Amino acid sequence: MQPGSFTITPCGPFSLAEAATFGFGQRAGGSWDGVMRLAFCLDGYTDQVGVEVRQDEAGPQGEAGAVRCVVHGPAGADLGRVRGQVARVLSLGHDGREFSRVGERDPVIGRLQAVAPGLRPPLFYSPYEAAAWCVLSARRPARQMMQARDRLSRAHGRVFDLAGEQVAALPAPGQLLAVDSFPGIPADRMPRLHGVARAALDGRLDAARLLDQGPEQAMAGLQALDGIGPFYSSLIVVRGTGFTDVLPVGEPRALDLAGRLYQLGAPPSEAEFRRLAEPWKPLRTWAVVLIRAAAPRLLGEPGTGQAGAPAGVR
Repeated sequence: MQPGSFTITPCGPFSLAEAATFGFGQRAGGSWDGVMRLAFCLDGYTDQVGVEVRQDEAGPQGEAGAVRCVVHGPAGADLGRVRGQVARVLSLGHDGREFSRVGERDPVIGRLQAVAPGLRPPLFYSPYEAAAWCVLSARRPARQMMQARDRLSRAHGRVFDLAGEQVAALPAPGQLLAVDSFPGIPADRMPRLHGVARAALDGRLDAARLLDQGPEQAMAGLQALDGIGPFYSSLIVVRGTGFTDVLPVGEPRALDLAGRLYQLGAPPSEAEFRRLAEPWKPLRTWAVVLIRAAAPRLLGEPGTGQAGAPAGVR
């Protein structure tokens, strides 16, 4: 069943190609054929949808092309909710012109924006899916667990045909609770996944609720989940909800790149990094994701793969 379609008009620069090839968490980057294929649990975590996302060519004045989405899923799917979630995942709910102004205030950020035009942080589909990925991938090879997640989704979630490719959505929490074991997923992970599922059903992984709490309170609360410590709570909160102004002062890769980009001679201290990041407000999250993703291009070195693991958290 295909319930409909909608269009999102970006405000400010946006590149769907940058989002589709970004690669982080359970979503691999890769080749770009003009379509970004999304399959996910809709907020509320009872329905699953698939979405084909395409972008029009840029306008005559260089304005970002409209983002056009075709939705596949249950006939009763709320297109407004789907639209809101897609906008959140692609960071399209914000005015990208403010980020352009960050680049005007800080020439280094401006140069990074020039080599990665229109890049905005792509997010996990939801805090629920981010938390499930954290449990699956902890101390395990990412590629191996991506494959396990895909097999789990195909067996117990829902598979959509999106622009000629089969893409599986993670099982909804109720479906996940019915899975006692699964090949490729360590036995100790299933109880933790069930804890994530129950938290989602209880509303503790609702994106709007976490945003209302603020990053620090939200991170602290999520650490009550088995298997979720400070590191992973940051991942869930920052890259599962869309906080735009969280600065990861203890992330080694971001600090190393900042030291090189700003010719400091060494990674900055926490205090130095905070001072350096003042011009990035109110989009410090975006700036650090841009640094991790685009600095290798500017510095002429290979990319690091998961450039977007939470605002600089790997």
